[in-house]
Amino acid sequence: MPTQTPPKPTLDEVSLNALVGGVLHDLGGAFSVPLVQIGESLGLYKALSEHGPLSSTELAAKTGLHERYLREWLSAQAASKYITFCPATETFKLTPEQAFVFANEASPFYLAPAFAAAAAFQNNTTQVRAAFRTGEGVAWGEQTQCLSCAVARFFRPGYENHLVQSWLPALNGVVAKLTQGGRVADVGCGHGISTMILAKAFPKANVHGFDFHEPSIEEAKHHAAEHNLTNLQFHISEANELKGTYDLITMFDCLHDMGDPVGALKTIRGALNPGGSVMIVEPMAGDSLQDNLNPVGRMYYSASTMVCVPTSLAQSTGAALGAQAGEKRLRRLIVEEAGFGVCLRAAATPFNLILEARV
Repeated sequence: MPTQTPPKPTLDEVSLNALVGGVLHDLGGAFSVPLVQIGESLGLYKALSEHGPLSSTELAAKTGLHERYLREWLSAQAASKYITFCPATETFKLTPEQAFVFANEASPFYLAPAFAAAAAFQNNTTQVRAAFRTGEGVAWGEQTQCLSCAVARFFRPGYENHLVQSWLPALNGVVAKLTQGGRVADVGCGHGISTMILAKAFPKANVHGFDFHEPSIEEAKHHAAEHNLTNLQFHISEANELKGTYDLITMFDCLHDMGDPVGALKTIRGALNPGGSVMIVEPMAGDSLQDNLNPVGRMYYSASTMVCVPTSLAQSTGAALGAQAGEKRLRRLIVEEAGFGVCLRAAATPFNLILEARV
């Protein structure tokens, strides 16, 4: 008997058009990744923010760059609505909101560095694709070289705008203790952005940064030397090998990357001085997949696939919590599995969940 051709599915035109529109929107964003990096590195957003509205010729005169390249870049950015085109004068400018996102490095919503992180994730494709077949991890040090720099720059605005201003004051007596002195351990410190903020804010405190990635610690030491922070030291160390005792131990966006987060937390619990606190900053997430089907969850699930899960699977135990573990799972990990007496939500932002754990 002849093989029957299965009937073609009936397409819902409205759903199809909506899906295609969404994909085209995403492709425009993906194609914009190198353009935003160029605009940030060449100071184009800042020039438009400070001197705009400008034509492409005027921007070329301000920056010393070639007009034809700038004209095409400006057109693409205007189509993305990252900058604004003024038809009457054929000039380009940044609105205050656009400047807040693309030109103001002090803004908590300065998102230009996120495009560098997106480019770094793309460069991880070959290794992560292979790991899909083997189930093995991709160690942090084996991932694309620009990743640690891109991640540090992506997290910096949030830390600079919230850590001292709102996160630490939400903890139990921590600010008063560090103002008088005390000892701080910043575990998983990376390039030391968070560690240096702590050392600057509390000059009487003795602040230590720990990370297992030697190149990151070298960068952290270099940055600290530039700021002449004499109350700050950096060390190469795994979290579960933490030495010394501390009044505050911080973990910024690193717990979910660890191969053995429970073992690390147990070591950290043992390193707390009486009355001490652990501040755990993790990506904002709900407790179910359904809760996280939103723009922030989408970004974090993607980053987790390309970086966080491979990093954890490359370490012993390989817990692979993922960047969207959620508060309920984290509390269970901290209290029931690691043995802390209490774990409370201290603060939150659209991007961050801040927990305080005490013995």
